[in-house]
Parts: sequence; structure tokens; C-alpha cells
Amino acid sequence: MSKLMMALCCLMLAASPLALAQDKAAKKEPTEAQKKQQERMKSCNAKAGDKKLEGDARKKFMSACLSGEDAGTSDKQKAQQEKMKACNKQAGDKKLEGDARKKFMSSCLKG
Repeated sequence: MSKLMMALCCLMLAASPLALAQDKAAKKEPTEAQKKQQERMKSCNAKAGDKKLEGDARKKFMSACLSGEDAGTSDKQKAQQEKMKACNKQAGDKKLEGDARKKFMSSCLKG
């Protein structure tokens, strides 16, 4: 019986460094996209907390906020984003690249 206990103890001691190595390998740094999403989550969660939202209202707000619809962007920012989309589409339709695209986008965004 004591030999069996001794064998089990040795087996556990031998396996523990392998388990620690797996834990370290599993903890890798988040990507830039993941970091950005985490920041967006923090920001939206704080805003929902400030508004004291709960239940379905909170879920709806968080969904809109995370998709960028209600992330605190002003009407002016939304208008600029729409303008950017339109100019980008026009540049794509004209198949502009490089400096020509930069020049077109600059003049398009200025008005």
C-alpha cells in the first residue's frame, strides 16, 4: 500500500511542471483588435452604468454602442463618417490607387 502511495506521489510531482507549462503557453497577449474591442467594451459598459441602464434596455444600448451606433459620436462625426464612406466608394468605383487616390480623397472630403 505504501509503495502505491509513493508511486502516486512521484507521478503527481512529475506531472505538475507539465501542467504549469501548459498554463503559461495558454496565456498569450491579446491582439490589437482584441485590445481595441476590450477598450470599446469598457467604454460602453461605463456609459451604460452612468445611465443606470438595466435588463433589456442595457442589452439594447450595449449592442448599439459596441456596433458604433451610439458610442457617443456626435452628429458632426457621423456626417464625416458618411462623407468618408461615400468618397471611399467613389474612389473605389474609379479604381484609384496610391497618390491619385489620396489626392481624390482629400479633395472629396474637403467638399
